[in-house]
Amino acid sequence: MAVSVTDQNFQSEVLNSSTPVVVDFWAEWCGPCKMMSPIVDELSAELAGKVKVVKINIDENPNVPTKYGIRGIPTFIVFKDGQAVETKVGGMSRSQFAEWVAKVTA
Repeated sequence: MAVSVTDQNFQSEVLNSSTPVVVDFWAEWCGPCKMMSPIVDELSAELAGKVKVVKINIDENPNVPTKYGIRGIPTFIVFKDGQAVETKVGGMSRSQFAEWVAKVTA
């Protein structure tokens, strides 16, 4: 299960993480976000210990999405060593998501 992060703990949970982090920017009203949610949770369980997967609700936490220029959701950003290294916008299949995460966190 992906961990929820907030504007308040984004620094400690994501930017200060020693492992790569996939951040899922989502909202309750977003249909594609709801479609991606079980895929994100499954991948989070599979990658536990290698890659951290977190979710941030853009409606409840406006500061981080604004800082990273989030315009459409779902948006996924991979962070390594505190830096955003790759971004993907929109829904995708489980295999597409898994391949993308594997490629950018390798």
